[in-house]
Amino acid sequence: MATPNRIPRWDEQLQRRLARGEETALGELYDRLSPMVHGLAGRILADQAAADQLTREIFAQVWEHPEDFDPAQGSLRSWLGTLTHRRAVERLRARRGAERAPEPGTGAAEEEIRAVATAARVQYVVDSLPQPLRETIAVTYYDGRTYQETARLLGISEQAAKQRMRLGLELLATELADERARQEPHTSRRYGDGDGHGDGDTADDGHLAGRGECDCDCDCDCDGDGDEGGRT
Repeated sequence: MATPNRIPRWDEQLQRRLARGEETALGELYDRLSPMVHGLAGRILADQAAADQLTREIFAQVWEHPEDFDPAQGSLRSWLGTLTHRRAVERLRARRGAERAPEPGTGAAEEEIRAVATAARVQYVVDSLPQPLRETIAVTYYDGRTYQETARLLGISEQAAKQRMRLGLELLATELADERARQEPHTSRRYGDGDGHGDGDTADDGHLAGRGECDCDCDCDCDGDGDEGGRT
């Protein structure tokens, strides 16, 4: 039963408009989320035309079956990301299968597909992070800098850099675990538990992560207001 005074989320309101057949709702959704859908499809398929086609199909499905989205299970953005990821992986498998006949190396081909899909999903999650967490991961992880160097470049304390990186890793672990549960409940532990981060001076962690926003109750400076908890 719905809460009497609760204001529906934007995606719930948009779903209702789609169900009523409002074309403007589809246009708003496309403007807002098509870059995410197309980007994720492109990273997995590595084919512009195929990504364009899949993007069109995803939004056509939303238009024809808006009831497929369940707001109680998460956001519309997350649902579209999951749908796009699954469809793109299926298409990649079909394409690879057509390109090569079954042979002893088929297992290696599947591993390659999974690696591509995982990398694309990780990047999708990282792109969803608030800017402070995203830039900390970019500087620390992708550029291979120490926490001390990251802190100096971003103008924050070393403690804040560590807290941001740790939060990003924890968010990724949660997001990928949720994704795995939704998509491949019987798959082996492909993504790990995300607890690959250490407490040393460099960010040599094996996983990255994030959600669209931080709702944690920790004392990190994840919102970038410069008022991090812990030591200053």
